[in-house]
Amino acid sequence: MKFYKGFILFLFINFSALAIGSLLMNDGPRTEWYINLNQAPWSPPGWVFGVAWSSIMILFSVYMTFLIQVNRSKKVLTLFSIQFVLNIFWNYFFFNQHLVVLGLLNIIILTLLMFYFLIAYKYSLQNKRFYVLPYCVWLVLATSLNLYIALCN
Repeated sequence: MKFYKGFILFLFINFSALAIGSLLMNDGPRTEWYINLNQAPWSPPGWVFGVAWSSIMILFSVYMTFLIQVNRSKKVLTLFSIQFVLNIFWNYFFFNQHLVVLGLLNIIILTLLMFYFLIAYKYSLQNKRFYVLPYCVWLVLATSLNLYIALCN
């Protein structure tokens, strides 16, 4: 039962980040600004982003539930909080303010942080650490999309 309480809490927090980020993006992908950008040829269709982020947040909630069960340190909670803020503010920087380079810096830091989660807790989580791998892989793709837009616009 302990797992499910933590899992539901992390689901709520992680999906709150997605909701807040969506509010801060100010119709982002539907704006003239975004539509007219020179975008990477490997950009997935728009619907993929919703499916990907929903799946990622479910798996990340599983990851965080396992991690917090073995390491309820201030460091883990601080890193999780930083991830929360970076996840939200990328939407604001990139879509709302059109600060593509600041968005790129934000997503690079977020990507490095998520790989830190993957690597730093490998001994305490063992194979359970791979629940965060889809987040890492998606961020590599998202970073490449942001970088393409920064370089080609």
